[in-house]
Amino acid sequence: MKINELLEIEFPILQGGMANIATGEFAAAVSEAGALGIIGAGGMKAEDLRAQIRICKSLTKKPFGVNIMLMNPDAEKMAKIVTEEHVSVVTTGAGNPGKYVETWKSAGTKVFPVVSSVALAKRLSALGVDGVIAEGCESGGHIGELTTMALVPQVCDAVDVPVIAAGGIACGRQMAAAFVLGACGVQIGTCLLASCECPIHQNYKEAIVKAGDNGTMVTGRSTGAPVRSLKNPMTREYLKREQQGADKMELEKFTLGSLRKAVVDGDVKNGSLMAGQVSGMVKEIRPIREILTEMVREYEALR
Repeated sequence: MKINELLEIEFPILQGGMANIATGEFAAAVSEAGALGIIGAGGMKAEDLRAQIRICKSLTKKPFGVNIMLMNPDAEKMAKIVTEEHVSVVTTGAGNPGKYVETWKSAGTKVFPVVSSVALAKRLSALGVDGVIAEGCESGGHIGELTTMALVPQVCDAVDVPVIAAGGIACGRQMAAAFVLGACGVQIGTCLLASCECPIHQNYKEAIVKAGDNGTMVTGRSTGAPVRSLKNPMTREYLKREQQGADKMELEKFTLGSLRKAVVDGDVKNGSLMAGQVSGMVKEIRPIREILTEMVREYEALR
């Protein structure tokens, strides 16, 4: 069964839960375009999330989800809000959602944790989740170490729940590859950053369009929290400080507010332009529906 049949959406595609980017309005636009829109709660407080869920509900009657970063201080409150607001799907990251799974499922919410290793996939699938999102290190933002090509088939072989492939997917060929590897759907993010509806600054979108095949880099490996972003003066300086032995506190202070600088201010020199390796494949800014239909059309031509 493909994930669109399970979630009752048009395409077997989920939108990544991009913190500080994926608002209720954006998630609604993605859902209206045929995929599963997801509100990124990572940078929110609990009541901000409730407000964004209600905005999304006001703009679409189609299913949508919420992504909760479990390290968020308000994660427990957010978990309760997801149930109270009858959200269709919840995806999780940065922690174990075990204590919430039964409550979510009893409320009719489907649960899909993001995993970056086989061990984590096996541990979380044992909790009774509806599926897992196997995300390779090609993706933007916080990443693991395994590539999508290596991770997805191993996760598919290890668990008996549906697996959604994520990381390095922006076209129908990559979508087809994910299905061949055993996935039942895909999650995309970077190509949707360059959509007309995405709320990030125009400068951020144009930086993605201008990026080449080697246009991203990973910072934060020394702190145990690697992040993939577009190369710019900020990321190069960060990496230089890492190599010189800067401690975690110094590095966190250096990047304080950097995502807001990119998303809101359009500062492409000092902001954190989180994006995946497929940035080099994104050639123009287009409506979400156009991005999705072209991807699916190419995939179907290869079946």
